[in-house]
Amino acid sequence: MARLLIVHHSPTPGLRALLDSAVAGAAAPGIDGVEVVVAEALDPDPDLVAASDGYLLGTPANLGYMSGALKHWFDVVYNPSLEHTARRPFGCWVHGESDTTGAIAAIEKIATGLQWRAVQPPLGLIGPVDDALSGQTWELAAALAATLMDA
Repeated sequence: MARLLIVHHSPTPGLRALLDSAVAGAAAPGIDGVEVVVAEALDPDPDLVAASDGYLLGTPANLGYMSGALKHWFDVVYNPSLEHTARRPFGCWVHGESDTTGAIAAIEKIATGLQWRAVQPPLGLIGPVDDALSGQTWELAAALAATLMDA
């Protein structure tokens, strides 16, 4: 069974709603043979990263950058993951009040270093969390999980 690791920092109700939508999308009807594991970014586990087949990352944009929690996660798992996770699929969503560009660029640079492959362009979600934004995270997670079904 393939494993999708969803790593997130969701300190607000809106961010939690985006996470919940992503989890629901990853377990959508028709998605079979994919185990979804949800992990807090503040609790990095390189062994869990190595044992996963794909990665979905969710973070707020803070002062033009990803959350410190997600940066911490990358700091801990990056070097141990270099040899084990190349070419694995990933996706990410970043939520901000006005701009997500810097956070997305930073995540993409790190993912490039890890040699991960994006299944869809990163989601830059701006403004209050509503059904439209939640739907985008649902679709991203479903697409990523479907990719793992074919692996």
